[in-house]
This record gives sequence, C-alpha cells and structure tokens, in this order.
Amino acid sequence: MARRDDEQADSLFDTQAEEAERANAPLAVRMRPRGLDEVVGQEHLLGPGTPLRQLVERDTAMSLLLWGPPGTGKTTLAYVVSQATRRRFVEISAVSDGIKQVRAAIDQAKTELGMRGRQTVMFVDEVHRFNKAQQDALLPAVENRWVSFIGATTENPFFSVISPLLSRSLLLTLEPLGDDQLRAVIRRALADERGLAGVTSLTGPAEDHLVRLAGGDARRALTYLEAASYVATAGEPIDVDILEKAVDRAAVRYDREGDQHYDVISAFIKSIRGSDVDAALHYLARMIEAGEDPRFIARRLIVHASEDVGMADPTALQTATAAAHAVEFVGLPEARINLAQAVIHLSLAPKSNAVVRAIGEASADVRRGLVGPVPAHLRDAHYKGAQKLDHGKGYKYAHDFPGGVAEQQYAPDVVAGQEYYHPTKHGMESRFSEVVERLRAVLRGTRQD
Repeated sequence: MARRDDEQADSLFDTQAEEAERANAPLAVRMRPRGLDEVVGQEHLLGPGTPLRQLVERDTAMSLLLWGPPGTGKTTLAYVVSQATRRRFVEISAVSDGIKQVRAAIDQAKTELGMRGRQTVMFVDEVHRFNKAQQDALLPAVENRWVSFIGATTENPFFSVISPLLSRSLLLTLEPLGDDQLRAVIRRALADERGLAGVTSLTGPAEDHLVRLAGGDARRALTYLEAASYVATAGEPIDVDILEKAVDRAAVRYDREGDQHYDVISAFIKSIRGSDVDAALHYLARMIEAGEDPRFIARRLIVHASEDVGMADPTALQTATAAAHAVEFVGLPEARINLAQAVIHLSLAPKSNAVVRAIGEASADVRRGLVGPVPAHLRDAHYKGAQKLDHGKGYKYAHDFPGGVAEQQYAPDVVAGQEYYHPTKHGMESRFSEVVERLRAVLRGTRQD
C-alpha cells in the first residue's frame, strides 16, 4: 500500500513538474500544436490522403526528411507525429550533439522497443550539420526501424544529406507561412490559455507590422509577440510603438498592396538604371525590412539585367538569375546578401537598352502585319514531298563556308534588310557592335575584303 502511495506521489510530482516546465517555456513552445488539425499552413502535406497524414493515421513506421526555411514548422511536425502516434519523442541537435549522443539515443530506443514495444521518434534538428560519419551512424536505426527518424534541414538535402539516408526517407518540402496563416498563429496565441490567454491584444497596424517582421516564420512571430507582451502594461493593447521597442525594429511604412509598393520598386529599378548603387541598396534594404517577397525582388532584377544592362555586360543576367536561385535555396535573411550582390553588379554595370529596343521593334513590325512567308530555301525539307515544293532548295549550310557564315537571306521578304538590334558602344557591347556589322555585311553580300 505504501509503495502505491509513493508511486502516486511520484506521478503527481512529475505532473506538477511538467506543468511548471510548460508554464516557463517560450510562447512558441507553449503554442506548439497538439495534433495535425492544429497545424497552420503546409496544406499540401497535411490534407486528406497525403502521405504524411496516411503515415500518422495508420501508425506506420516511417523516416522523414523535412526541408524548409526556419519557422515553417519542422520541429512542430515532428512533435505532432510523435504525439499523434503516441511514440516517445527524442530530440537531437546536430549543432551540439555528436555520434555519442546519437548512439545512446538509439540504444535507449531499442530498449524501449524490446521491453515495452514502444516506438521512438528520433528528431534530428539541423541534420545537414552532421558530417558523413555522423549521418552514417543513423543508418542502422533507420534501416532496422528501431526508430522513426525525422530529420529537419534548411539546406537542400540533395547536397547536404548522404544518399543512403535520403533514399530511405520520405522527403517533404515545407513552405513559408503566408500572411493570413501568420495572422491565425498570432491570434490563436493571443487568445489561447496556453498562450497569452487574452490578457493583451494587438492593434491592426501592430499586427500588420508583426506579420512583416516575421517574414513567413511563425516562431519569430510568436517570439516577437511574447517580447511585446512583456513591454506592454497590464490591459494595454500592443501597438506599433510597443512592438518597435520590444524588437528594436522600426516599422517601415510600406504597403505591399498600395502605392508604397509601386513607388519603392520603381525607385529601386531607376536607381539601378541610373548607376546609383547606394540608392539602390537603400531601396533593397527598405523592401526587405518591410517584408517584401524576396522572389518578387529577384524577378525584377532578372528583368532589369536584360532590359537595362543587356549585352553591355552579359554576365549581369547570370548574376541576377543566380540570386533568384539563392532566394529559393537559402531564403531570408541570408539571401539578402545574394540580392545585394546582384544589385551592386547591376548598378555598376555599363548600361544598354538595345536588347529591349530590339525585341520591341521586331514585335511592332509583327503587329503591323509584316509576317511574310518563310523563304523557300529555309522551309522544312525532311518530310515526304517537300522536294517537289522546292522546300530547302538552294539552302546554304553555314558550316560549309569560311567563318561559318554564308551570304543568304533568312528574313521574310517584307522585312528583309530590317535592322532591329542597334548595339551601343557601352561595355562589352562595343565588341558586339563590330561583330554585327561584319556579319550583316557577309549575309547581304556587301562585304569588301
């Protein structure tokens, strides 16, 4: 009887300790969803019939790799999976733990499985930080299903996770939360008993600013909200001023749907076009700090690279495209560096609008109806009966001629001799100016040796 009383006392003590630990936990931890239905966002992974939901509902042994930007719910999903399937949850950080901790966790999981029949979810955060030997140590547990392995990474797993572990895991890609989803997370934390329990509120402008600051990161949103709740006095709603004091970030007056959006991006592009690198960097920073979609900025840089730099520096397009890829692979805040590099390159590059003028003039002729028939010698001659129509007759194969260029008409008669591309003397385009002149002379038979 005394033993039973001791066990009940220990259980009560453990429960009280757990409640005290939860009460002192950060808001983002306290508001961690208790089931799949409470998870905000990631509908493509959690909808009816999706692989993840099927695995959870069928309580199947699984190995998952969760790939996505910070704050998209990787840790949350791992925790929810363990709760929904009633499995032990063991978290390992690849930043601070090594092979010793991994092997100890695997041994404990094997003991739990053998003695109690209880599965363990082993969550490895930042798994890409493990080297090859450390990732290899996970393979026996994954292969033999001693654990349900869930790895989280912000890096491309095809480059950062070893192939054997990648091939044994279901790869799930998480997306940044949208504005409406962030608002749902914030409002739930304000009202929920586990969160702020209605003791404070958030003004509309402050909520807008918090969403911008979060940048698709739910954990950041809740961290900032909690900090602001400490600054606000009892019963006082959290406004923009309080939020600015709490997170030391001034609100950038910027409406992604209003005039500021168009004015700032216009000034941004015109500053690059005008070669004012400092002004361009100012507007870039302004957009990033205001929470502008970095993919939108990257797309504008790609367009600008051809529209205003073009052949004066052909590498500008490569740099802009590389920055866009960096935004997709890395995400903010790190990708701001890649965007800044592209902005500096484009700002300092020699400028030419010859490319956009060329396609504009060609399109104008087409719209005016100057679309004559393709010259017979250029038409497709590979099908049966084409020769009877003289298709391909007289065509000169360019590689059979000196320099790989033959005197020959390529354009329809209605635009023969029309010149659309007018290269400038700026940067590398000055070289292309000479090339174009020589090529046109050969093609038209006007070259003078």
